[in-house]
Amino acid sequence: MKIYTRTGDEGKTGVIGGRVDKDDIRVEAYGTIDELNAWIGEAITRMEPSLYPELLVHLTEIQHQLFDAGSDLAQVGKNRNYKVTADLITRLEEWIDRYDAECPPLRRFILPGGSSLSAAFHLCRVVTRRAERLVVTLSREQETNEEVRRYLNRLSDFFFVVARFANVRANVADVEYRR
Repeated sequence: MKIYTRTGDEGKTGVIGGRVDKDDIRVEAYGTIDELNAWIGEAITRMEPSLYPELLVHLTEIQHQLFDAGSDLAQVGKNRNYKVTADLITRLEEWIDRYDAECPPLRRFILPGGSSLSAAFHLCRVVTRRAERLVVTLSREQETNEEVRRYLNRLSDFFFVVARFANVRANVADVEYRR
């Protein structure tokens, strides 16, 4: 199989059920999810496996789930078979609670930073928020899997908490907002 197909040379791309412009909001939404997946891969490269064995497993699961979310968003027309379901959101909530239990109570707003890994997770958080905004726009215009929007909303919370968790594990203080 060749990497290049030339089918996109005219500014169109294939989605499940047809072809759309490459700058279609649907492509922007799942393309941003793909970007997020790359940022997660970057964050993983910063992790010391012995400090974060469980988190590495969770992040890898999330990367697979993001592929599913992108697939869900790439579907147009009828006969949709969605992969992102409410149980994935429930699992994220369980993980959030687990990692948050190891963090000190929040007393102030937190700025991105602290350890290098924490900063990487904050990048994941803001890209997740952008993806979520694009999915909101898409869902106003076209039918989508609403669970993807909910999943992204919870995923940004997950990245906020694991950014703090990374600082705890690195013995680095969160960067608190002060006026």
